[in-house]
Amino acid sequence: MSQKRRWDPLSAAERSERMSRVRGRDTKPEIIVRRLVHGMGFRYRLRAVDLPGKPDLVFRPQRKVIFVHGCFWHLHGCNRYRLPKTRTDFWLPKLPGNSVRDKRTKRKLWAMGWRVLTVWECQLRDTNKLATKIEKFLS
Repeated sequence: MSQKRRWDPLSAAERSERMSRVRGRDTKPEIIVRRLVHGMGFRYRLRAVDLPGKPDLVFRPQRKVIFVHGCFWHLHGCNRYRLPKTRTDFWLPKLPGNSVRDKRTKRKLWAMGWRVLTVWECQLRDTNKLATKIEKFLS
């Protein structure tokens, strides 16, 4: 067993099984935002493959998109984010790479004439405030 794996309480098979449950789409935060937006009367499409980054919610007539980001996976910097103590050789390049990719995707969308809103997982605690933010963005 390598020195870096020794601190992980799970075996390699258990860790692999747990990580396989992490989803990139239809996540709990994404579904909460979709229900909120739909309840506000807005209609949208999901994950337009023809747009950079495959935005989570797409409002074509308004040329606006919403990304729903997890604070951990996209390096939000709020109190919900904490760098893992194990496998830092993997996580140190991975997480900043996600953040760089997000910025590149936003620039591409802006260049194409799209407006972008990022909803962070931690913002879901106050749905009234989030609804106001989304309403302002989409109106």
